Amino acid sequence: MLRILRYLVGLGLVAAAALWFVTLPKPLSEADVAGLTGDAVKGEAVFWAAGCASCHMAEDAKDADQLVLKGGQRFGSDFGTFIAPNISQDPEHGIGDWSLLDLANALKRGVGRKGEHLYPALPYAAYAKMELQDVADLYAFLKTLPADPTPSAAHELGFPFSLRQGIGVWKLLFLSEDWVIRGDLSPSATRGRYIAEALAHCGECHTPRNLIGGLKTGAWLSGAPIPGGKGKTPNITPAKLDWSPVDIVAYLTTGFTPDFDVVGGHMAHVVENLARLPDSDRQAVADYLALVPAVE
Repeated sequence: MLRILRYLVGLGLVAAAALWFVTLPKPLSEADVAGLTGDAVKGEAVFWAAGCASCHMAEDAKDADQLVLKGGQRFGSDFGTFIAPNISQDPEHGIGDWSLLDLANALKRGVGRKGEHLYPALPYAAYAKMELQDVADLYAFLKTLPADPTPSAAHELGFPFSLRQGIGVWKLLFLSEDWVIRGDLSPSATRGRYIAEALAHCGECHTPRNLIGGLKTGAWLSGAPIPGGKGKTPNITPAKLDWSPVDIVAYLTTGFTPDFDVVGGHMAHVVENLARLPDSDRQAVADYLALVPAVE
């Protein structure tokens, strides 16, 4: 009996060690970003498409203040409250001394500068699909923005969500560079997929989640409860969104629905961001949405 007990304990330790190993952060290497040169002009388009200011500017910032990425906005969830960090160019309290590799690891691998897992409140499950050249362009644009010395606040999370090692398990299950909508897409729909699934991370708000916060991709863009709030984001699959492509483009440009209602809530920031992109990008999103499977 003692021999069996020792065997089981040993087996448990081996399993625990294996789980610990496979859930370690998996950062990119210098070789992955070697030779990349960023273009700040192109990076500005990535910045707006990715919604960086929407979360990292101060609450209700307007005009030029939207480019002061001092953080501080609070985002409630089932796991606690996440507080957007300072990602301004301040070298002490922001990311002013980050390298391109540091930024790429945060966005594509969810790995912090100290090698720690980052919480997926940063939508790196979507950003993982970003092209590294776009990350380099974004990095170049961020370098043009002002510094702010506001310290980042700690997230307000209880046990066990305060333990970051569990994020490694979450990543094993849900972090992937695979597209949700696959197949032979037109060039416009392919661009729309890149915007919707990667940069603009539409699924993060419009797709329901399971008990541990993973997206239910089988119900892609079918609407979801608003985290930490009341109500639900709308179903934007063809089952419920009966707008024409012209209607969708107009909405993403002006914020007005076909019935002349006006966009509200956090979606107002999304429309403001997408309105800064070329018309062809908003058309691309409309072309992509037409291909999303209908979900009632």
